[in-house]
Amino acid sequence: MSEQAPTPAPDPTPAADDPGRRSRWQAFRRAPRAVRWTAWTALGLVVVLLALAATALVVVRRPLPQTTGEVEVPGLGADVEVLRDAHGIPQLYADTDADLMRAQGYVHAQERFFEMDFRRHVTAGRLSELFGEDTLETDRFIRTMGWRRVAEREWALLAPATRDALTAYAEGVNAYLAERSPSELSAEYAVLGLSGLDYTPEEWEPVDSLAWLKAMAWDLRGNMDAEVDRVLLSLDHTPAEIDSLWPAYPFDEHPPIVSGGGVVDGVFEQNASGNATRNPRRPAYPPRVVEALERVQQRVDAMPALLGSGRGIGSNSWVVDGDHSATGMPLLANDPHLGTSQPGIWMQMGLHCRETGPDCTLDAAGFTFSGVPGVIIGHNADIAWGFTNLGPDVTDLFLEQTDGDDAYVRDGESEPLDVRTETIEVRGAADVELRVRESVHGPLISDVSSEFATVGANAPTDEPGERGSGYAVALAWTALEPAPTADAILELNRASNWDEFRAAAADFSVPAQNLVYADREGHIGYQAPGRVPIRPAGNDGTMPVEGWVSANDWTGEYVPFDGLPSVLDPEEGFIATANQAVIDEDYPYLLTEDWDYGYRSTRIRDALLEEGELSVSEMSALQLDTTNPMAETLVPYLLDIELPFGYYRNAQDLLRDWDFTSPADSAPAAYFNVVWRTLLERTFHDDLRQRTWPDGGDRWFLVVSRMLREPAGPWWDDVDTDEVETRDDVLRAAMVEARDELTRRQSRDVRLWEWGRLHHMDLHNATLGESGVGLVERLFNRDGWEVGGGSSIVDATSWNAVEGYEVTAAPSMRMVVSLADFDDSRWINLTGVSGHPASSHYSDQTELWVDGRTLPWAYSRDAVDAATEDRLVLTPAAD
Repeated sequence: MSEQAPTPAPDPTPAADDPGRRSRWQAFRRAPRAVRWTAWTALGLVVVLLALAATALVVVRRPLPQTTGEVEVPGLGADVEVLRDAHGIPQLYADTDADLMRAQGYVHAQERFFEMDFRRHVTAGRLSELFGEDTLETDRFIRTMGWRRVAEREWALLAPATRDALTAYAEGVNAYLAERSPSELSAEYAVLGLSGLDYTPEEWEPVDSLAWLKAMAWDLRGNMDAEVDRVLLSLDHTPAEIDSLWPAYPFDEHPPIVSGGGVVDGVFEQNASGNATRNPRRPAYPPRVVEALERVQQRVDAMPALLGSGRGIGSNSWVVDGDHSATGMPLLANDPHLGTSQPGIWMQMGLHCRETGPDCTLDAAGFTFSGVPGVIIGHNADIAWGFTNLGPDVTDLFLEQTDGDDAYVRDGESEPLDVRTETIEVRGAADVELRVRESVHGPLISDVSSEFATVGANAPTDEPGERGSGYAVALAWTALEPAPTADAILELNRASNWDEFRAAAADFSVPAQNLVYADREGHIGYQAPGRVPIRPAGNDGTMPVEGWVSANDWTGEYVPFDGLPSVLDPEEGFIATANQAVIDEDYPYLLTEDWDYGYRSTRIRDALLEEGELSVSEMSALQLDTTNPMAETLVPYLLDIELPFGYYRNAQDLLRDWDFTSPADSAPAAYFNVVWRTLLERTFHDDLRQRTWPDGGDRWFLVVSRMLREPAGPWWDDVDTDEVETRDDVLRAAMVEARDELTRRQSRDVRLWEWGRLHHMDLHNATLGESGVGLVERLFNRDGWEVGGGSSIVDATSWNAVEGYEVTAAPSMRMVVSLADFDDSRWINLTGVSGHPASSHYSDQTELWVDGRTLPWAYSRDAVDAATEDRLVLTPAAD
């Protein structure tokens, strides 16, 4: 056969039979040289850009996982099926728990390994190995707290079954890593490689999974920021003024989770009478350690928000019994409010034994954390459970009198500090040596500053005698004490009844969560778990305390688990938790003085009482409720203000027939929220330090609601002017400014205003999504979602009034579980299951989430098979 002739190169000169093209070519050749060179350069740039785009397409698509066919996985005892539906949600089927755990590790690594690797670098204080000096301060802070060291100590405390699960999970992760280069694992590694990073991920270790639980606990730790804020304000405000900004919880307005009950012989009984009240809240005092505490807070503020930060972090959950359900069986709803990110916090998954027995005990489905085995929130064949942040006060700041570099003062005596040295590797720079000091109370977090100096060295003390080298600040935090929380996760997955559920909750140490429960027998329940310290009289956890007086120390005991509030089958027929107070003031133990103030929980309770019987769809609809609880209080005052007819009154008139809801397309909601933000700025910015300015959430709802009854109250006056302003002066100015702001931002026509155009949600990748390189950010981020809701609203898309109207935290997922038929349950993720930007499942649930829709949640094998679009079989590796 003759050899094929080569294809001739194309002639750039137009053909003679194309006079139009020939004419244009001749005109181009007659053009000035500069014009021709510019044209050729432009063409060259287009070619280069097309080549780069093609290369980028290959780079970002290379890590996409195999989802069909077969793949060998070392360590498996038998085949494991991975069935994915139209949204890529995997359901795993195996014959043993060990194989399920290996497969879960493998599938998590397929979809989310960079996220897992980033998290373990965070929790080990090793970000600087990847990102250089920009993350050095974060590494110093986390190394000082010693998250990884604590996780390593926890390993020995775990049940053998949990250690086996963590080990098998790690084997599955490592099986995926073994045959792949970094660029085949994620697009992030490829981009970092282009920047010069020479990096190969280490094998996954079981302790890597444990360390992530410390990050969860950090972002949900409680009131440490409020401790510092109270100190700062105490310099120039009276205790009464400070108390007015942190009002006591309004039990008469917002009922706690558990109504009634008491502790009898150390055991909480839901039908017992109340107990004697605790020591009253101690008054604020003016500490003289502001410099030290301010530096500590600067370090805390610089920490990455792993789950989120601020008062927008919370959750809703509620459960109704069969009498309040249209199905005749319980319904359970949950939507944790966490920081927004791309990919989102959760990955949906099912873990199923083909046949349950001694070697295979799991049949759970729900929301998982990449890097952690098991299902965190969801249901199994017998029970369902949900979480909201309980928010107990599990941190205290202790002021320490240091005595030189290696000692501190205790009851007038000098005692040695525990000192260790850590080495931090820094990409592109020399290693950094970190000297960590700890007192009996915990690590000296005030040491973590760019100067590495003893902080507060010049701060005076009220104590007699020498103050030594000055003040430092130690962090006492329950998460720095080893605990078997990982046991609780897998025990929840296996629990089949109330007693087993409570036994699992008893191991849930940090972060302490409100646990709601329902089972297939028709029972509903609530349990408060967690390790909550018992403080001595006089220490209510609201202010830092003097560490040089041992009488201020924690007692070394914790609120006993059996003494924590719980309830089974309450008479009301439902339980609602939304971070409000767990129980009333008669409870004998101090859980915290800084609850969420209960606006969301009260709205949920009112809706449950009004509805009577709820369907699955009605439960989902309640999760989308956008009623603003502050609007009902504030709007009548705003409508009483006289504004000039026309331009300004047109905006005010939007509020006259408003139903107080805040959907994305609402003009009244847009106006009200701009008024609210302006009101807070005009009222408080002149009186408060910048870091204590109002964020606009639930605490400020209560503060301002009470202030509205005092039209001449002191907070209304602007101390920067010669006049004495009153409430109505501030309200009038806020409405005028809001009208002008929205006219500038959106339209002169008030009917065209929309809340969502201000209140948009940007989903950023935690690393390269913040790189400052536009093309890279566009690859990894998904921005510009216009949403409704707001802070302290059931649809809790929080925003910070100090910073703007953009969403800072949101429902990270939504689920409704039907105990009558699990296949009738619904779920939705904020983003998608995949961490790969080229995947169709990177953000394929976001638009549904924004629109308030949910997905069917297949659980039974028949339903999963019917929904399956991709089938991958993991097979044992050949010998």
